[in-house]
Formats: sequence, structure tokens, C-alpha cells
Amino acid sequence: MRGWLEGDTFRFPVDKVNKEVTRRLIRSQATCRRRQDKTGLFAMGFARTTKEIWWDIRGHKFFYWQGLYSLIPSLIGQKFRYRLYRKSLKSLGEGTHFHEGVYIRNPQKLSIGRRCHIGYHVRIQAGGGVTLADNVIIAPGVSIWSSNHVFADYEMPIQDQGHEFKEVIIGEDCWIGSNAFIMPGTEMGRGCIVSAGAVVGGKKYKEFSILAGNPARVIGFRNLRKEAADAAAKKDA
Repeated sequence: MRGWLEGDTFRFPVDKVNKEVTRRLIRSQATCRRRQDKTGLFAMGFARTTKEIWWDIRGHKFFYWQGLYSLIPSLIGQKFRYRLYRKSLKSLGEGTHFHEGVYIRNPQKLSIGRRCHIGYHVRIQAGGGVTLADNVIIAPGVSIWSSNHVFADYEMPIQDQGHEFKEVIIGEDCWIGSNAFIMPGTEMGRGCIVSAGAVVGGKKYKEFSILAGNPARVIGFRNLRKEAADAAAKKDA
């Protein structure tokens, strides 16, 4: 018994003897075609992904360089980071050091004075504007935020309500302890100290204030301690 068996690119007569062999050839051809299709799709996807990565790098060069430089330790890394931030920040004074793991958002709205020390893994969100005066010490793990989510409408998802921005100002010679969090709208006078782990609300604090706790409260003043010590010394004399 003879008949006709058709493939994708051929058509020829077959009999019962070679019919099964021919069917296997057809299935093999279909399998190869599917593999070619998959390879083509993979190549197209790879090219598209490569193009997206390239455009993302071009549009966010600062963040890629920041991520790379943040891994370089010691003095060499500090020099690389200083050069990057000097080009990208609103202003940057001389003698400021950035340790490993520093991450800054909206660098164009961040001003840092002279001889500041930015510790390991410090996070600064400068969307609302952040100013660090001269001789400020930021210990490891500190977060400084100048923007926050709006959550006034409880019926709308918070992520759809936008953000509010408030400037953060940290005065000269302040010391922010490890893992402290500085909220939007905070304004510290000269010589303030924030204890480790404190959460500082968006308020104005007098110079030489000592802050501690969550939420942070003023627990003392550096200048009053000196005045009390001087008064005690005069009394003893």
C-alpha cells in the first residue's frame, strides 16, 4: 500500500515499511525548528536586555560609580569617592572623608562642609535638601532623610500619595552616633550630639544639645556642663 506523507519541506510516497521511519524524520525536523525558534528568541531577549542595561548605565552613571567606589577600602577608596562626590554634590569642602558603603540619593541637593567624616554604610536621602556644616562627624550606619511618604488619606494606598520634602540642616561640629536616624525637617545648632540609635524628629534643636532615645529628647547641654564644671572649680578654689 502506497501513499503520500508530507513534511515541512518535502512530500513523497511511502509504504507501510518505511512509514514509521519517515514520521520520525518529520518529528526530528519539527524539534530542530523549535530549537531554532528558541535560540532566536533567546538572542533577541539578550540583545534587548543588553540595550536596556546600556541605557540604564548611561542614565544613572553616578549610582553605578558610587556602588563601585563604595567597595574600595582604605585611603585609595576615599580618594575615589571624594572625586566622585566633588563633581556630583551641590558643594563639598576640602578634607572630608567618605568611608566604605556610603550611599547618597539626590546628590545635587547635598552640601557638605570642610573636614567632615562620613562613616561606614551611611545613607543620605537629600531629595528635600541636606546641609552638613564644617567638622561634622557621622558615625557608621546613620540615616539622614529629607523626604517622606504622604499618608493623610487612609483609603488610598500610601505609595500612591506621593512624597513630602523638608530640608535637614546639621550645624558645625555636630556628632551623630551610630545607627541614628535623622528625620525630615531636623535642624541642629552648633555642637550637638546625638546618641547611638536615636530617632531625631523634624524639629529645631538649640546649639550644644545632647539628644538620646526614640523619639529623641534633649537630655542635656554641653555648654551647661562646662559652665557647671567651671563654677565648681571656682568654688573649690
